[in-house]
Amino acid sequence: MRTGVMGLAIAALLILAAASAQAATAQATTAMHNWKTMDNCERQAHVAFPDFSAESNAKRDAALKNCLNASRLPPRALVPPGQ
Repeated sequence: MRTGVMGLAIAALLILAAASAQAATAQATTAMHNWKTMDNCERQAHVAFPDFSAESNAKRDAALKNCLNASRLPPRALVPPGQ
């Protein structure tokens, strides 16, 4: 009787561990997809506005923001100059 209960408990733990690992994998896949999309948005903005003038920087930031919004991704946290 005791062996049956122990086997059942071990089986339940294995099922819970597998479900948890699968959920973590799904979250990681979603995060990787979002990061790749964010990188593509940034790359497109740099290709569209390659100069580093104030006007080009503003247009590049606007293009990046529009791309991220279109993909329903959070805006990039801009780092102040000199940091």
